[in-house]
Amino acid sequence: MTLRVLGVDPGLTRCGIGVVDVEKNRRATMVAFGVVGTSPEENLDQRLLVIATSIDDWLDKYEPQVLAVERVFSQLNVSTVMGVAQASGVVIAAAARRGIPVALHTPSEVKAAVTGSGTSNKDAVTKLVTKILRLDAPPRPADAADALALAITHAWRAGSGAAVATTGPGSQSLTPAQRAWADAEAKARRAR
Repeated sequence: MTLRVLGVDPGLTRCGIGVVDVEKNRRATMVAFGVVGTSPEENLDQRLLVIATSIDDWLDKYEPQVLAVERVFSQLNVSTVMGVAQASGVVIAAAARRGIPVALHTPSEVKAAVTGSGTSNKDAVTKLVTKILRLDAPPRPADAADALALAITHAWRAGSGAAVATTGPGSQSLTPAQRAWADAEAKARRAR
């Protein structure tokens, strides 16, 4: 069985969107990716409408089974956080209207799942997403690669059924990436 996930890297100026199909054996295939852009010159209501209309189109066209969205995290720039939160709300509401489950993942969870390190930079994420999806060229811009990484992360996490244990019986068989991912998940749960 294949799981189709639509990943969203929310943003008011650039909202990355990516769709992947992931098989039970974790083989991931890119279906589509793109970026919805809005201009800071436009009024907020119009910018959110562009994102809402675009996400509706993506949900209708690709019919994902689940939506994976980057969890809003604290930044020093409050206006950036507000824009990300507003875009996230529009995206989550669009999925809710269709009864599509939504999963939120922190940036460190995504980095750990895809690269093996929760502190990787955007270039490392893009490079590994390109490799995992067997693409000829990296998805650009980075917002699209991040959206694909979110989709991959969720599918891999959902495929495991539960968080991977980092200690106790069987933990020695974990790869470094699985250990880093499990550590990032545990840290995110403690922060809630």
